[in-house]
Amino acid sequence: MTAETTGVLLHCDGPVATVTLCRPDVLNAQTPAIWRAMSDFSRDLPGDVRVVVVRGEGRSFSAGLDLSVAGAQGPGSFAELSTLPEQECADRIAGYQQGFTWLHRPDVISVAAVQGHAIGAGFQLALACDLRVLAEDAKLSMAEVTLGLVPDLAGTKRLVELVGYARALELCATGRRMDAAEADRIGLANLVVPNAELDAAVRDLTAGLLAGDRDAVVEIKALLAGAAGRSHTEQQRAEREAQTRRLRDLAGRGE
Repeated sequence: MTAETTGVLLHCDGPVATVTLCRPDVLNAQTPAIWRAMSDFSRDLPGDVRVVVVRGEGRSFSAGLDLSVAGAQGPGSFAELSTLPEQECADRIAGYQQGFTWLHRPDVISVAAVQGHAIGAGFQLALACDLRVLAEDAKLSMAEVTLGLVPDLAGTKRLVELVGYARALELCATGRRMDAAEADRIGLANLVVPNAELDAAVRDLTAGLLAGDRDAVVEIKALLAGAAGRSHTEQQRAEREAQTRRLRDLAGRGE
């Protein structure tokens, strides 16, 4: 499958992989074909990749679900999904989720480079990444409620983790849009930069992420990702165990 048929492209350059939504004529609106292709990218990723950058071609990151596809009668449409047995429908959605959840995987750090619209599925794609760099013109919204739907692309837990339950509920239940300044203020953005500086800012962040020892960064990500589910005592034990592995590896005594 090509970028022309799927609407998304994977390009690998040494330790950096770039996932680009390439439907700028429709503001990178997403389709099931895009989600299936993104799921495949996880299996295609070379072992030396350490950073995955996710971006949208043109003036928007992603305006969300392509309603011309979802509202039609063919594969992936709302009409088709509604006719499936409940478990089959849920399984189909699980496959779509895999296009997003691999961006959490422990051996890479993912960075969303967001300009323009990040609406619905576009917002959830940005949330799927570990880090988010926003251009000043970014507009974000969890807009599924406006279609009578719920966010189902693995974005709800990530949103609660970042901004808390009350703020997440307000954003999801109203579907309102927020600008980059608000996203920065409530903890959704790691960095907000002028539009012209977005690419440079992402390159600088990527260089910083690559500067550290790979195995140390993997251990750090695992420590932080699991911290919320551990008690203080459990987290301290995890730190001790991770540091023991690092000391042994650095001394050439690792497994």
